[in-house]
Amino acid sequence: MVKQCDLLGICRSSYYYKAVPESEENLQVMDLIDRIFTATPFYGSRRMVVELEKAHKLSVNRKRIQRLMRLMRLEAIYPRPRLTQRNKEHKVFPYLLRNVAVTRSNQVWSTDITYIRVRDGFLYLTAIMDWHSRYVLSWELSNTLDAAFCVSALETALTKGKPEVFNSDQGCQFTSGDFTGVLLNAGVAISMDGKGRCMDNIFCERLWRTVKYEEVYIRDYESGDAAFRSLKRYFPFYNHERPHQALDYQTPASVYQSRLN
Repeated sequence: MVKQCDLLGICRSSYYYKAVPESEENLQVMDLIDRIFTATPFYGSRRMVVELEKAHKLSVNRKRIQRLMRLMRLEAIYPRPRLTQRNKEHKVFPYLLRNVAVTRSNQVWSTDITYIRVRDGFLYLTAIMDWHSRYVLSWELSNTLDAAFCVSALETALTKGKPEVFNSDQGCQFTSGDFTGVLLNAGVAISMDGKGRCMDNIFCERLWRTVKYEEVYIRDYESGDAAFRSLKRYFPFYNHERPHQALDYQTPASVYQSRLN
């Protein structure tokens, strides 16, 4: 083992280290935070502490809630100097959609990441959607926040079409060379939300609210596999069967197909 660690260039303590999972109490608190945030995404850590203490009778401090919200990748939606965490070494692209009328499918796609609770932990869900039709082109689940699952979702979506503009936030997954390289190689213009622009990617935020209330919160996922199987049933329903009020009660799939040209 010593020789193998030397060949790989890692110390033995790193090899033997096992990450400590979040406690069951913290997982329950995270589930409550997620429900509160989905209903009131403008709540920061201060209001979240007040809500947990008054409405749910929990004794928590702000430092703990800040750590859990960072772990869940949740940030209150309101204008401020820094909207999302990014890697300063990654290139940030300008926002291209201000005052742009989105009138057809494959004109603009967007993506985001959200937190999904399972019984013994949590996962991250990413999706790529068409802005005009709200059609979900692809989605992926991951137990880490590296860029690989976002790249996989993007590559799957590009097998179904190609947008003129692709919009995301400035998170390190979407500014990474692996992610932006796929878009640039496909000839897609890249747009990223501006700092303090909480409404630039509002369609993905609305998608997460729908998924949480119609699917996630009414299930009790036993594992990541159970979450994957259930979401695999839900997204076809969302695309092909669920009437969308903003689309005059048409389905996202029907609007996506009818507005391709």
